Amino acid sequence: MRLRVLALATVLLAGVAPAALAQGARTAPAPPAPASAAVAVPRLEFTRRTLPNGLTLLAHRDASTPNVAVQVWYDVGSKDDPQGRSGFAHLFEHLMFKATRNMPSETFDRLTEDVGGYNNAFTADDVTAYFSVVTANHLERILWAEAERMSNLVVDEANFISERDVVKEEFRQRYVASPYGALLLALTENSFSEHPYRRPGIGNIAELTAATLEDVRAFHAVYYRPDNATVIVAGNFDPAQLDRWVDAYFGRLQRPAGAIPRVTTTEPERRGPREVAVFAPNVPLPAVVASFPGVRADSPDAAALDVLEAVLAKGESSRLYRSLVYDKQVAASAQVFNEQNAQAGFFAPMAVAAGGRTLAEVEAALLAEIARVREGGITAAELEEAKTELLADSLRGRETAEGRAMALGWAVVNARDPADADRALQRLQAVTAADVQRVARTYLRDDRRVLIRYQDEAKRPANAPRPPEPAPPKTAELTRTVTTTPMQPAPEAERQRPPEPGAPRPLTVPTPVERTLANGLRVIVAPAGRLPLTAVRLQLRSGAGADPAGRPGVAAMTAGLLTQGTRTRSAEAVAREVERLGADLSAAAGWDGTAVSLNVLQSKLDAGLAVMADVVLNPALAPEELERQRAQALDGLRVAMSQPGGLAGLLTPVVAFGAGPYGHPQGGTPESLAAMTAADLRRFHAERFTPANATLVFSGATPAEEAFAIAEKHFGGWRSGAAPARAAPRAAGAPPTQTVIVDLPGAGQAAVTAVRPSVSRTDPAFIPTRVAGAVLGGGYSARLNQEIRIRRGLSYGAFGGLSARREGGVLTASTQTKNESAAEVAALIKTELRELATAELPQAELEARKSTLIGEFGRSVETVDGLASELGALTVFGLPTSELAGYAPAVAAVTAEQAKAAAARNLSPDRASLVVVGDAKVFAEALKAQQPGAVVIPAAEVDLDGPSLRRPATAPVSR
Repeated sequence: MRLRVLALATVLLAGVAPAALAQGARTAPAPPAPASAAVAVPRLEFTRRTLPNGLTLLAHRDASTPNVAVQVWYDVGSKDDPQGRSGFAHLFEHLMFKATRNMPSETFDRLTEDVGGYNNAFTADDVTAYFSVVTANHLERILWAEAERMSNLVVDEANFISERDVVKEEFRQRYVASPYGALLLALTENSFSEHPYRRPGIGNIAELTAATLEDVRAFHAVYYRPDNATVIVAGNFDPAQLDRWVDAYFGRLQRPAGAIPRVTTTEPERRGPREVAVFAPNVPLPAVVASFPGVRADSPDAAALDVLEAVLAKGESSRLYRSLVYDKQVAASAQVFNEQNAQAGFFAPMAVAAGGRTLAEVEAALLAEIARVREGGITAAELEEAKTELLADSLRGRETAEGRAMALGWAVVNARDPADADRALQRLQAVTAADVQRVARTYLRDDRRVLIRYQDEAKRPANAPRPPEPAPPKTAELTRTVTTTPMQPAPEAERQRPPEPGAPRPLTVPTPVERTLANGLRVIVAPAGRLPLTAVRLQLRSGAGADPAGRPGVAAMTAGLLTQGTRTRSAEAVAREVERLGADLSAAAGWDGTAVSLNVLQSKLDAGLAVMADVVLNPALAPEELERQRAQALDGLRVAMSQPGGLAGLLTPVVAFGAGPYGHPQGGTPESLAAMTAADLRRFHAERFTPANATLVFSGATPAEEAFAIAEKHFGGWRSGAAPARAAPRAAGAPPTQTVIVDLPGAGQAAVTAVRPSVSRTDPAFIPTRVAGAVLGGGYSARLNQEIRIRRGLSYGAFGGLSARREGGVLTASTQTKNESAAEVAALIKTELRELATAELPQAELEARKSTLIGEFGRSVETVDGLASELGALTVFGLPTSELAGYAPAVAAVTAEQAKAAAARNLSPDRASLVVVGDAKVFAEALKAQQPGAVVIPAAEVDLDGPSLRRPATAPVSR
């Protein structure tokens, strides 16, 4: 993806290609059969037709939303990379956002982000998909633009080189700077022997460097054509008008005469086990992966393997979590990669060792659980729980028009039929326990296993072989066989203009109603959504900013322990009950508030709220659970401190706020976590968890009177108590503006962050200051990303803005870049801050950034969780619920003069400190010359508790 760094479990995307669909056919799939857990997922209604040139259109209408999602799925993915050009489909995805004959470079962002929408794309093994969400009045413009870049793409030398450098930075950020990036590369490479799936989708630096403009043009000519594409439109549109626009813009495109090359390689059957040792720098905890041959996405066994994955690794009642993480405590985390592609993928359980445990221990425990499920199968309760969770997740995925469009797209990729989005749920509901044991015995065989052991480079034996250098890249096959004529930009006078947008559609938000219970608990109810889901959020007005002196992390740890057992339910019982309901229950502390959140099926609200009330009112906060959570938190810190971005994130609050209430890592420090006691948590809970300090928010399908009644039932007996006194803010004690360089030897990149305190959420200047912050770093088109990524190719993305806080907000501007560019990027960030505070603000730029803020807010309140979160935040800051409707108009009303004045007063660089974490030997001298007084601290000596940020060399380091 161009912007989003994928989570570890979702880096590996898969699917198969779309086929021709019948002209004018209308779907009539049977609704999914009801699950035994009574999770009803409404079927996806859509129309489909195929144009004479072969392009397929899928349309799903939803008049309840003001938005429309437009997606174009191309039947080409990283498996189709030419020989010698691994990573090429993904590189090309980036280039599709550049110029066309009629669109100057970056126009696509002007048509989406700058009017309050957004766009992005992803490249998977078998497909590349481009997606946008805009208000419905911009639909015609997006269709025109998608057809334009399908047929008239222009890539010049400067854009090509810049974006190729961006992809190199993406590679470094995901796979070199990340402590477990090399493990992901090893997993894909070793799970296949011959199929091109074994090549990483992002490629490698050598082959990216070898790519040429001729390669780009050949790739576009061969694969980006109407008969290789499916256009999906979901949301608020007129069907007849949509057909006219699609015919006008896509129907005119010609189907090329040549055939589309297809991969014909078949992965041979794996014969015999293998073991692989992989080493990388800065690996804080060793890991092990057991990769087994998997199935095609359209295999009859795919649904049973999905259930097996859920039983093993979904949620805190899953087998790997309960056994490895909770009971034996040999693992810090455990998960399963269940890769299902056009051809067979892999099924790979993985575990990261806990601190102080050996690789051998975690390996033995992981393999024992694999053997247990293979030989003993699963229980009926596990089966129903897994199916309920998976079905409920599918329901949540269809909450927005974009989510429903994605479901249709993956059905086309996986089964060549969008109606399979519903049939797949039927297959899931039909899975039996016997099916799950059968697939475990069939696929999880020791004689087909590739075992990958992953450790820090320091553990490499002296005689261990090192990976061979990659072969020199060759000329790409497509470049030798395809002759293209370069597309040139049209002269401005001849350029076709985008269609004008339709009449604006105003943002509407629900009108909340509220009531206060006799014990002082405020209850807010906001109707939302079209699906039978309800989000409930208990919002406390105390968070990490209220951590006791010397005990940073108490609020976060208290929240973390809420779901780890009550006076009547064990931690496992809480997890099993929530997952049996298909619900999500979580608790987390922010800086100013703590939230306990429940997302549950409407029919299960009473049962879900009973568990939620129990964890809020009666948490055990048991010492043994604290020990488990402490160990996991320390492991998390160890991982964060091994990578540039993670360590910079831990340091910035200390640098910005010093001894103030925000001057520590939100989750605590190694020293504070080691010293924390159950008594600390119980004291925090007793003082802060009172009805007078809380608000209960409902959003979704539950009617107001029903919500008030169920709130009274489960929280009406909460013992009343006064809200904790709002302590006078401690002296900020922020150190003077400074530049801190942290030396992390071997780091694959440098993280560069500028940070400074700013205005609070309740300050009248907050909205103008947030608008100014959005001009700086609020989106792909904002100044930081324009300068650092788009113009110079120095980063995968550079962003920033003003975060809301009750006692004073914080401005951050951050990015990651290769170590050699750290000093240059630091100077660019400071320059952009200075320009923001001193130069005139063009009106067009201001309007675009205001639209970005309004669009983000509008998409947030489109989901039940987002709406509950927005309302909860208002209560934390002491703002009335009318601010929900007032936010967008307030942003829209900000003038250029107000934004400039706010930037000069609240965002100027004179109070901005700089934190740079990376391999300091590469950039420290240049940065010290640029920033006199910069200090260099070895990563091993970083002190997150002390004002100097550096522990004495003789001081012990906590685990």
